[in-house]
Amino acid sequence: MGCKFLNPKWLTGIVVLLALVGCGRGTLPQATKESDGVPGVPARETSLQIPTLEGITVTVDQFKGKVVLVNFWATWCAPCRTEIPWLIEFNQKYGHKGLVILGVAMDDEGNKAVQPYVQNQRFDVNGHPEAMNYQILLGNSKIADKFGGILGMPTSMLYSREGKRIKTIVGLIDHDDLSKTLDSQL
Repeated sequence: MGCKFLNPKWLTGIVVLLALVGCGRGTLPQATKESDGVPGVPARETSLQIPTLEGITVTVDQFKGKVVLVNFWATWCAPCRTEIPWLIEFNQKYGHKGLVILGVAMDDEGNKAVQPYVQNQRFDVNGHPEAMNYQILLGNSKIADKFGGILGMPTSMLYSREGKRIKTIVGLIDHDDLSKTLDSQL
């Protein structure tokens, strides 16, 4: 007797679902009294200080007047690596128009794993090998919780020029959809 759950069609469906959702090891949101993602209400996480690879800290607030895309990712996450070339492309296309991309690396090993990856890895962007050209920050579960928690990676959050969260994308970004959103914001 065989188990119907192990049917190859079921297995294929599970693999596709995991690819769409993204990489696991996220954090679940914690209960909070503060408003988050409500139109007209400033996002609470924008003042959180997040360390860079160089050891200084940045906040989303310091980029007020610009559109900010915060992307939670990890070096071991395949969907994250898929969208890195798109983020490089978006930074090339929209950076001069006021887009800031902050890549929050969620690797447990922190800078020890992330720094060499960022320095050495090159990504195919329109046929050219390119390095990550946007600010990389070092995250952890406490930082993710302050952003409302993340269920998996990649997770991206888009903030308006006024510092209000206008979009949250769990899993792989839709390149064309995000491009249209950025066109409308910039």
